[in-house]
Amino acid sequence: MTVPEFSHLVTLAEAGQGRTVAIEADEASRAAIARRLALVALDRFAVAAEVRSVAGGIAATGTIDAKVVQSCAATGLPVPARLHEPFDLRFLRDASPASDEEVEISDADLDILPLEGERIDLGEAAVQTLSLALDPFPRHPDADRILAEKGVLSEEQAGPFAALAKLRGKPAE
Repeated sequence: MTVPEFSHLVTLAEAGQGRTVAIEADEASRAAIARRLALVALDRFAVAAEVRSVAGGIAATGTIDAKVVQSCAATGLPVPARLHEPFDLRFLRDASPASDEEVEISDADLDILPLEGERIDLGEAAVQTLSLALDPFPRHPDADRILAEKGVLSEEQAGPFAALAKLRGKPAE
């Protein structure tokens, strides 16, 4: 098992009466998270959460606040972004299916995770929340201009409708 880059354990006993947790990743942790998530940089990563015990486990509700820099999917240029992502997670003892059968789940079940032992790793859950909040195809504002200068055709220029427009005598956009 790999060691998480940003670990913060909360036990069931600590969550018993409810607890406020505020943590921020240091420079080394941010660099490790950035490597894991293929980010150019992670300049800030903070978590604010309320944890409490619930029937069968622990609930964690809060937000992550991050300043990230991703690579543009088209040009490789840096694309900075600020993320403020809420989360509402339940870590429950009976969260995993009993068999390998395919199981239908509702939207309400998507943020339910298995509770292993008597504790959760709130830091790792926050990193996973960040990974889901990232733009899967970040695009630099100048990407279209840069690609056009390098002779790369846009989808409208290279697609099937552009070929039809040429046949009809209309210039493609």
